[in-house]
Amino acid sequence: MLTIQVLCVGKLKEKHFSAACAEYEKRLGAFCRLQVTELPEERLPDAPSPAQVDAALEKEASRILDKIPRGAKLVALCVEGKALSSEALAQQVADWTVAGCSQLVFVIGGSFGLHPRVKAAAALRLSMSPMTFPHHLARVMVLEQIYRAFQILKGTRYHK
Repeated sequence: MLTIQVLCVGKLKEKHFSAACAEYEKRLGAFCRLQVTELPEERLPDAPSPAQVDAALEKEASRILDKIPRGAKLVALCVEGKALSSEALAQQVADWTVAGCSQLVFVIGGSFGLHPRVKAAAALRLSMSPMTFPHHLARVMVLEQIYRAFQILKGTRYHK
């Protein structure tokens, strides 16, 4: 069975986001082994300098990259990534699994995004939209799209 890990920088605090994530985590149990891992976001002053932001992202990158299993396909969520339709994401997941990949890791950065090292290590840089979303909402969106991908591959009516 495919293992999917969603690595998230920052804690999910809002109950409405937690409830939505819990629902998709429950649904995904029928299709994959899902792990959602929260990593601490580096603390920064209210108006951080570019150097302070870069140093924080570097520390977060080290923690992220340490959590990626060997042989896993890394998907980095970033606004400058490739925009895929739900069908195209489902096909990418299918292609990776047919090619023998047994682990996928989706990474959602914190407030300042992801360090270039994480993006460079990714097999896919994925953009949810050119718009900016709170990273907590992005977690719900990623889980829903992973669930949708499995529904597409199964041929159910969930995806219309």
